[in-house]
Amino acid sequence: MRDNMMNLNDQPGVVLQRKLLFFLALSAGLGVANVYYLQPALQLIQVEFGAPSEQIGLIPTLTQIGYAAGMLFLAPLGDILPRRNMIFIKSLLLAFTLVLAGYSNNLYMLCFIGIAIGLLSSVGQDFVPIAAQLSPETTRGHIVGIVTTGILTGILLSRTLSGVISDALGWRAMQLIAAAFMLMVAIIARNSLPYLPPVNKSTQYSFLMKSLWSLLCKHRSLKLAIITQALLASTLGAFWSTLAMVIAAPPYNETATIAGTFGIAGAAGAIGATVFGKFADAKGPILAIRTGCILVALSFLGMWILSGSLIILAIGAMVFDLGVMAALVSHQYMINSIDPQARSRLNGLLMAGAMCGMAVGAAAGSFAWAHFEWVGICMFCIISSVLGLVFSLFHHNHGAYRHV
Repeated sequence: MRDNMMNLNDQPGVVLQRKLLFFLALSAGLGVANVYYLQPALQLIQVEFGAPSEQIGLIPTLTQIGYAAGMLFLAPLGDILPRRNMIFIKSLLLAFTLVLAGYSNNLYMLCFIGIAIGLLSSVGQDFVPIAAQLSPETTRGHIVGIVTTGILTGILLSRTLSGVISDALGWRAMQLIAAAFMLMVAIIARNSLPYLPPVNKSTQYSFLMKSLWSLLCKHRSLKLAIITQALLASTLGAFWSTLAMVIAAPPYNETATIAGTFGIAGAAGAIGATVFGKFADAKGPILAIRTGCILVALSFLGMWILSGSLIILAIGAMVFDLGVMAALVSHQYMINSIDPQARSRLNGLLMAGAMCGMAVGAAAGSFAWAHFEWVGICMFCIISSVLGLVFSLFHHNHGAYRHV
């Protein structure tokens, strides 16, 4: 951004100010963070409810499935409804659902509410199409990258915040604090977001859903982006959903607070990935996607070979989050250039695929930890990232992404 505000490509007469961009990134992060607040506290929940590891793994798995469903069935509404109103309503409902989670009295109730939390946490992704709509084409990759970095930073720092609060006040307190965050987002969004008329106001919801399949069939690059990002996202699910149990076991024997602080390392990697948004603007995103896949594979190889050190684990978390984020920013840059009239649907498809990957990764990570421990988790993540690299090789050269 050269000045304090940018003239917009899609909305003439509207400007994107720095403070609005900051709000978009912050709110996106707070919205999606709700999917992950319980993960550092899984060990505490397991002790309270007396459930085995594989059952506790249902919490992140079902929450991420709910999030994927939200991206498929709720996020596309942004193409036919005013996004400001949609964000306001979803944020209020999410705040109410988080309060219910804070008062759950058994594992099954928490799992059921987790699905609803995931469904409504898709509100975080509703800010990405707004950023794309309010930015000129020449800097769209950079702007979308900032908001996407807000999402990843929120995801990762949510674990740090949750770890500290869960140890000090209990995991239920974190859910109530998260509800207060979302109430704040709802109020500010209602009063600060510009009114952007829906691009397909007359389109019916049933047609919108049918068009998802049409978009998938029409755009080969979209299919490849979804598959590649899902494979990389599965490593996030496997690593972060099991970290609390890994940290609590020998040779570490640490608390939820320590598990949560790993979010700082991951957030550092996510923030570092903002450079890939600028790179996508200048050169196209394919090289960044392939680099991301390689970083993920190498980080888990290093954490496997040099296991037993918290420092190595923290460095690995930073590097592999950098890799996943680099690919995500680049994929979002690409899909927002496919069809300006379908940005919410395109982003919904990409993120639904990613969250399905995370859900599979969370389930696979729990299984790997229960049966093969840390080696099993690392092997799963290495295989997933290498497969992601293979699929990324089917993309055309980087110029092909400019006008998909």
